[in-house]
Amino acid sequence: MTGKLWGVGLGPGDPELLTVKAARLIGDAQVIAYHSARHGRSIARSVAEPYLREGQIEERLVYPVTTETTDHPGGYEGAIAEFYELSAKRLAEHLDAGRDVVVLCEGDPFFYGSYMYMHERLCDRYEAEAVPGVTSVSAASSVLGRPLVQRDEVLTVLPGTLPAPELARRLADTESAAVLKLGRTFASVRDALAESGRLDDAYYVERATWQAQRVEPFADVDPESVPYFSLALVPSPAYAARKSGTSVAAEPAVGGEVVVVGLGPAGPQWLTPEAAETLEAADHLVGYGPYLAKVPQRSGQRRHASGNRVEADRAREALSLARSGGRVAVVSSGDPGVFAMASAVLEQAALQDDPVTVRVLPGVTAAQAAASRAGAPLGHDYCVLSLSDRLKPWDVIEKRLDAAGAADLVIAIYNPASRSRTTQLAQAREVLMRHRTTETPVVIARDVGGPEEDVRITTLGDLDPSTVDMRCLLIIGSSRTKVTNGQVWTPRTY
Repeated sequence: MTGKLWGVGLGPGDPELLTVKAARLIGDAQVIAYHSARHGRSIARSVAEPYLREGQIEERLVYPVTTETTDHPGGYEGAIAEFYELSAKRLAEHLDAGRDVVVLCEGDPFFYGSYMYMHERLCDRYEAEAVPGVTSVSAASSVLGRPLVQRDEVLTVLPGTLPAPELARRLADTESAAVLKLGRTFASVRDALAESGRLDDAYYVERATWQAQRVEPFADVDPESVPYFSLALVPSPAYAARKSGTSVAAEPAVGGEVVVVGLGPAGPQWLTPEAAETLEAADHLVGYGPYLAKVPQRSGQRRHASGNRVEADRAREALSLARSGGRVAVVSSGDPGVFAMASAVLEQAALQDDPVTVRVLPGVTAAQAAASRAGAPLGHDYCVLSLSDRLKPWDVIEKRLDAAGAADLVIAIYNPASRSRTTQLAQAREVLMRHRTTETPVVIARDVGGPEEDVRITTLGDLDPSTVDMRCLLIIGSSRTKVTNGQVWTPRTY
């Protein structure tokens, strides 16, 4: 009978913060394994020491490298991978002999923990279980004496090893945050906190719950004094506001407005100068998360990301921020007035007794971008239709398709398909075939301006709906649309 592998979380450092189960398992284990650097000292073992007993087998897993360089042919990653493989083999020998193995892990085994690398290599062959422990984030909040989050606030946990611009973007997107793995990354994390406007709200917590713990405002910390076992914490803003006697939102002020900004269909090359200036000047950016990610972070600017199906909530949030005096930019892909956020914001503004100024800045639409790649298929009269029946019934869509087909209009089709909508495009093709020949040109444009751009020209007869997804835009020609020299164009005269 083989032994059982345990990954035991030790908590943040105080031996009294081990769980009862962790203490029992450590005392009962036949084999105790723990990681250490080459100097041989192990923080994990020192935390667990009060619960160890004589006669236990100890397996010290010594890292070949920590932060220094290596001459391993696979570089740092190769050296570490080889170390984990050899360590797993050592533990497997004990498990094969029927001995239970406890791997000690600071904090929680599955929260940036070292145990997970043993678990993934051994759990398919042996019974394996992780015992959770108090994380450093929870410990830091406790010693700081401030809650992490409350009510519907969002907590984001980030590694300090992320690039500073990415850290800044994510810090601006959240109410509360914890940034781990400081040490050599301290300067980069400090820059990201300043860039996101969170530096004054951030605290530095070092060795939480240890006798040598240290807590102070992040902005006051000497970078040369920062060890690896430290983190940055931005605690609950609602709690901080109550403690200071202020509101989380700013006091009402004059001059707030909402500007709905079109980003264009892809990268910054599609953004107008006016839109770029507005985004730069905004105090708050509001929008669907992936669209916000396209906008460079500016120091002090706050981001308010949300999902793709909460347009009304997003609009109300933007209006509320503007009513408090903020300059708010609501970002939208393509043009905000084409199946996008402008109408949602104006609709919510019309429902409110205290109106807020709303402006709309145009952007390059997906239809324009796709047409430019194909030639000039929109050179004459055309219409734009969405095949999504989430906000309007299919019978309305079908009537409009039939009317557009009868009017001999070029048709730009948005939202042609999705994972949950797989039949509408085939139905739309059948409707249009009442008015078009099978040779009618069709442009299928996917991710125009993006890294996966693909523009194909086919015909209505050969159009295969299974090759079309939500990232595609279709342009279906009129009876006059032509294809010459690989380009699609519609003449301006009949």
